[in-house]
Amino acid sequence: GHFTWEKYLKETCAIPAPAHCFKQSYTPPANEFKISMKLEAQDPRNTTSTCIATVVGLTGARLRLRLDGSDNKNDFWRLVDSAEIQPIGNCEKNGGMLQPPLGFRLNASSWPMFLLKTLNGAEMAPVRIFHKEPPSPSQNFFKTGMKLEAVDRKNPHFICPATIGEVRGSEVLITFDGWRGAFDYWCRYDSRDIFPVGWCSLTGDNLQPPGTKVVIPKSPLPASEVNSEKPSMHSSTKTGLGHQQGQRRRKTGKKRGRTTKTLIHHPMPTPSKSVEPLKFPRKRGPKPGSKRKPRTLLNPAPTSPTTSTPEPDTSTVPQDAATIPSSAMQAPTVCIYLNKNGSTGPHLDKKKVQQLPDHFGPARASVVLQQAVQACIDCAYHQKTVFSFLKQGHGGEVISAVFDREQHTLNLPAVNSITYVLRFLEKLCHNLRSDNLFGNQPFTQNSHMQRSHQYDHDRYLPGRSW
Repeated sequence: GHFTWEKYLKETCAIPAPAHCFKQSYTPPANEFKISMKLEAQDPRNTTSTCIATVVGLTGARLRLRLDGSDNKNDFWRLVDSAEIQPIGNCEKNGGMLQPPLGFRLNASSWPMFLLKTLNGAEMAPVRIFHKEPPSPSQNFFKTGMKLEAVDRKNPHFICPATIGEVRGSEVLITFDGWRGAFDYWCRYDSRDIFPVGWCSLTGDNLQPPGTKVVIPKSPLPASEVNSEKPSMHSSTKTGLGHQQGQRRRKTGKKRGRTTKTLIHHPMPTPSKSVEPLKFPRKRGPKPGSKRKPRTLLNPAPTSPTTSTPEPDTSTVPQDAATIPSSAMQAPTVCIYLNKNGSTGPHLDKKKVQQLPDHFGPARASVVLQQAVQACIDCAYHQKTVFSFLKQGHGGEVISAVFDREQHTLNLPAVNSITYVLRFLEKLCHNLRSDNLFGNQPFTQNSHMQRSHQYDHDRYLPGRSW
């Protein structure tokens, strides 16, 4: 069956760490951020620098951020009530200056112009959606054996069941249940990466099930040692947690394959004309303790009301003509509109579709196709389902899906016109049984069927059954 904390705590005779142990809000903060919003953030690799960041993913009360001018290999996650994120203008107001991120991809002298262009017309995250960081507990209240939820720092999009393995001064050892120490880490007791039992259920984040590599030991902590008062966080263990579907455990074996290192467009033959099911061999996971390369991962498959949508390219927005490859300048610019009132079918979560942008582009056709397909994957109840309808192409952008606790990627075909983009999306949406989801003109609020004059076949067959 599905993992539930209530059952798991009984089975392991364990006690959840009380909410007052954590530097987390008793009532989790609302996440009102949207994809593509810009804010100021500390550079995690150079904490004295404040940079411009773009929201490229959302899950629960967390944001996936990418520093403008950086590439997609250094994305990081922050809670919406982190003191390390602030509205645009905060740095200047306090006498500071915005800095380029470590590894800024352009010439340092172009930073001021980059800053002007990247902020021009951008959607700034409004001040009202930021939250004050909660205070730290007065001391380290954790005891060995207490259960909690913790970010897997090697795969930070995952939050997993964990146990306090050891307490040493202001530090605690976070051990992930069932993983033989491969992912354990030490952190301060007031780390923002650790949460009370039930946090994911309350915030809609995706709690992974425990691993199955070792038998989970019974808690050495007698019940009398723990404050018996139940914090508000734990009430959720009696309800929604049972419905959180975890993904399958990591497998041991060969080291992980590298992620694709480039998303550069290469003009190639005409696109695939069909979207047929294609099975991909599963990648094998690492041996416990083996080193892994940092990976770019999108949000895990949704089971809760979370969202993750296509990632804006924050590294190339403001380049001037001298730095734009000539192939990109010749590529046609297209814009695809999303019909949020259409049928999303049985495979896509309507709530998540509602949180997508109203359109993808204007941008190169291959980029717009990637954003639209990635949006379908990210809004799917099961990312594997959408991924199985796609087949490996050549020369296009890369899309990725997370399932079976692995990241899977494939290249889309090269596309060079809005007709190709719409034809590809039509076939994908036909497979997904989502009705009239994309078009090349804005959809009116009550339009269920809108014809386009450039492309006459942008309607998709409805369907509700699996």
